[in-house]
Amino acid sequence: MRHARAIEFSTGLFALLGFAALFFLITQITNREIHFGEAGYQLLAKFENIGSLKVGAPVSMSGVTIGRIERIEFDSTEYKAAVTLRIESRYNKIPDDSDASIFTAGLLGGQYIGIGPGGSETYFKDQDQIHFTQSAIVLENLISKFLFSLAGKDKQDSQGAEAKTE
Repeated sequence: MRHARAIEFSTGLFALLGFAALFFLITQITNREIHFGEAGYQLLAKFENIGSLKVGAPVSMSGVTIGRIERIEFDSTEYKAAVTLRIESRYNKIPDDSDASIFTAGLLGGQYIGIGPGGSETYFKDQDQIHFTQSAIVLENLISKFLFSLAGKDKQDSQGAEAKTE
């Protein structure tokens, strides 16, 4: 009886530690310091495909977080995703020919927008639009293109082999 109670206690403790570790990992993955409504300025970027980009995701430049995604909407005139970025006011010297790309943080990380600096002497102002954008790379599309190219290559190889034997 005493042995069974020890096993039950250790099993319960193990499960509790597992849930605590899971909770810790979830809080680390979803740690978003969302500061909407603070001083700063808005930029608009339109993308063909935003993947799994979420409101509150970071906007970074050279690896430094300079803002957050404030809003994501669908532009029915251009059939693109319109992403509103809130940039902190201290980062007010971003060249107006800079580009915005959607990246993934690690293998399982969330997506974020990275801004690549341009070379212009003029800077973005509140409500400006980033015209040079690169959409998210969707892994499923890459895999399907790869598989279809392999299937096409195998078909050409088999047709080439049949032609040589004739």
